[in-house]
Amino acid sequence: MKALVAIDDSEGSLYALQWVLDNLFNTGESPSPNQSGTLVLLHVQQLFQHFIYPSGPVVYATTAMVDTMKKALEENSARVIARAIELIYKSRPCVQVKLESLIVHGDPKEMICEVADKIQPDVVVVGSRGLGKIKRAFLGSVSDYCAHHVHCPVLIVKPPK
Repeated sequence: MKALVAIDDSEGSLYALQWVLDNLFNTGESPSPNQSGTLVLLHVQQLFQHFIYPSGPVVYATTAMVDTMKKALEENSARVIARAIELIYKSRPCVQVKLESLIVHGDPKEMICEVADKIQPDVVVVGSRGLGKIKRAFLGSVSDYCAHHVHCPVLIVKPPK
């Protein structure tokens, strides 16, 4: 089995990762052959806008500010991946899966679909923020977009209430 799990710094995505470990890759002390596979952790960095809209004309960020923001985004991505890997090894010290991590840049909903098309996983797993219908209509939903655009099964894991 090959599972693609989209993660970010939210508790919902880490809950989805934990759900995958508990239900799809449930390895105990003596894992069976059908419990092995590949787990791909995907983190999408949103693109940094080089301009700011104050109450007047458009202001472009300085090169130093852009470099600082890019470095902060890279550090945040590394922290997110490290936190996910730590969760995997704390909850499953004898993990019998191949672990891969990807960090891509762009719009999360579009990049999740694009990566899923490239690596052809058996399932794409995304967390849910638990938005209502009205908020989802205005804010959009990454999980809803993926459910309609990914060409493999999509598992949306809702956090407990």
